[in-house]
Amino acid sequence: MRTPELRLTVAGAAVVGVAYGMGRYAFGLTLPALRDDPSLSADGLDDAVLGLIASASFAGYLAGLLLAPVLSRRLGPRAPTTVGSVCGVVGGILAAVAPSPAVLAVGTVLAGSAAGWVWAAYSDLAAAVVDVLRRPRVLAVISTGTSGGLVISGLVALVVMGVPGWRLVWVAIAVASAAAGLLNLRGTPAVRPSRSGPAGRIPLRGLAVPTLYSIAFHVGVTTFFTWAADMLRRGGLDAGLAGALYVLVGLVGLVALGTGGWCARFGTVRVAAACLLSIAASLVILGAGAGSALVALGAAVVFAPGIMGGAAVLAVWTAEIAPDRSGEALTVVVAVGALAAVIAPAVVGLLLGLVSLTAVLVGLAALLLVTAAGLLTARSGTPAPPP
Repeated sequence: MRTPELRLTVAGAAVVGVAYGMGRYAFGLTLPALRDDPSLSADGLDDAVLGLIASASFAGYLAGLLLAPVLSRRLGPRAPTTVGSVCGVVGGILAAVAPSPAVLAVGTVLAGSAAGWVWAAYSDLAAAVVDVLRRPRVLAVISTGTSGGLVISGLVALVVMGVPGWRLVWVAIAVASAAAGLLNLRGTPAVRPSRSGPAGRIPLRGLAVPTLYSIAFHVGVTTFFTWAADMLRRGGLDAGLAGALYVLVGLVGLVALGTGGWCARFGTVRVAAACLLSIAASLVILGAGAGSALVALGAAVVFAPGIMGGAAVLAVWTAEIAPDRSGEALTVVVAVGALAAVIAPAVVGLLLGLVSLTAVLVGLAALLLVTAAGLLTARSGTPAPPP
């Protein structure tokens, strides 16, 4: 790896892949198995408790998002990426050895926080290292690293899933976090913290539409990843299918490597709306046909471009609006979405005592469709695509 740009891209994709593709979404993958593990609870864990733990993991994500800029201003933007990797290691170990739901929750919170620590930092690193014309492509590749993490999680789950095999998924997260963190320290340039002060105000009005998108995106993605594996269990399907679903999302999600080019050609708002449509369609397919393995895998195929492209869109969009403050702009937008992600799993867990999971998924899909339509009619505050 000869150039700082290439080293940053490879290391960033690895760290984001582990933090997002593994640490942030592993709880939903392991949920069906840990639900009935007697080493955690003799009576099993009910939907409300599982929903609260999932919400807590996304609260960790939100905390990482808010603390990362503070650390970045003191030690430089590479520092939060290192902290995120350490959180992934410690969180994975705690979840793997958890003797109780409380310890499991602490582990998932730490592992979930890793994604918050690392994401926006790479926008600042890219701004310091990468030419402005190539920046959208680099950010898209880094964000799409999540695909690799999902593939690894899914493959591990295919091999070991069950009781107590779910713990080995968290062991894999700890090991992968350590490896990615070391690669990051070696490959990512050490950029000094900015001493010049802000170059200008973040255009908050211009961030209104991306923030609306971020809320819908985070709620849709959180709901899919938290409950997809459990939806398969409710449909009477083999537990190993959840691993296959994650692998498929990761592999198909590689199409999002082209997100930077799509945004330049079609406009970022249109790409964002398309991502919400993808997520909405996947929720309907999953909710209506999870009793069929073929339909469930079809939901994964439809979902993949939405999650991977949708994450990349956030980085590209905020870099367009605030090129000199891209990390801070991304933090603002993602933090609001992360707050919605904290609330969503707990709400779903409570709703499941009143209505079916299918009804919840279809109802959420309708809200995503309305939001996508709203994006297309709202003023984005972003530049129009070139002719």
